[in-house]
Amino acid sequence: MVCGVYICSICLKQIGTSSKIGFLDINVIQKPCPEPKIEPWDIPYVHYPNPKTYSRAECACHPVRYFTILSMQRSGSGWFETFLNSHTNISSNGEIFSVKVRRSNMSTITETLDTIYNLDWLSSASKNECTTAVGLKWMLNQGLMQHHEEIVEYFKVHGVSVVFLFRRNLLRRMISVLANEYDRNTKILNGTHKSHVHSPKEAEILAKYKPTINTTLMIQQLRQVNETTTKALEYFKSTRHIILYYEDVVKNRTKLMEVQDFLKVPIMDLKSRQVKIHKGSLSSQVENWNDVSKALTGTPFENYLREDYRR
Repeated sequence: MVCGVYICSICLKQIGTSSKIGFLDINVIQKPCPEPKIEPWDIPYVHYPNPKTYSRAECACHPVRYFTILSMQRSGSGWFETFLNSHTNISSNGEIFSVKVRRSNMSTITETLDTIYNLDWLSSASKNECTTAVGLKWMLNQGLMQHHEEIVEYFKVHGVSVVFLFRRNLLRRMISVLANEYDRNTKILNGTHKSHVHSPKEAEILAKYKPTINTTLMIQQLRQVNETTTKALEYFKSTRHIILYYEDVVKNRTKLMEVQDFLKVPIMDLKSRQVKIHKGSLSSQVENWNDVSKALTGTPFENYLREDYRR
């Protein structure tokens, strides 16, 4: 009888052990996504967002990288972003911080960035395919420089990569700024202001306006823009970044392949429907070209008179 009780107790222990093992097996099934095969230094830049507004479902274990395009108005960032959004796995959500309340303080900035990088920011940039890279455009005059220390820290902690996009020829940028401001006030295209166009006809209409540049303030304004971009490069140099210039992308579309490689997405042929507004030589785009040429000759910005490109 004692022997029977002993055998029974052994059976009960085995049953208990089996149940416990079964419970542990269930926990193992619910393990996190496996890390992709990447270099150790790259691990902080790989993320698995868990949106609050929907389920990623089959994309749940598809890694995502975070990025931000840092630029200035009329530097080709809108055109550049259309290329990125033509990629089936990239979502760039536009100029999010153009809305002042979102950049009113670091708390609202952080809240906005968290929403974007968690894939809870729903816009036309959202993809049907699994997102591999998600980001936004951020202009230097939209709270970025004022809060640069905290933003750099955020980028480092959250593994955000930076794409700098600037113009080499700041005189061309100035012409574009003045022309865009004129159209904002006059709305040449059937009473509608358009910063970017998708038809040669619309581009031709907008290009007819030739701004008159204030040569008294011109050099000071060019210097200020140059100093601002230099500061931005200095402020964010400790982040993982790539530096692009609009003119280089225009001349050499392989630059777009470099960006895709930087964002670690599959290489694709990227396209844009945007049509360039201001074409041809600079002298044909300014009303008082002779005055502008004379004012810049002999200054550090004289090369802007000669540097040109075609698109």
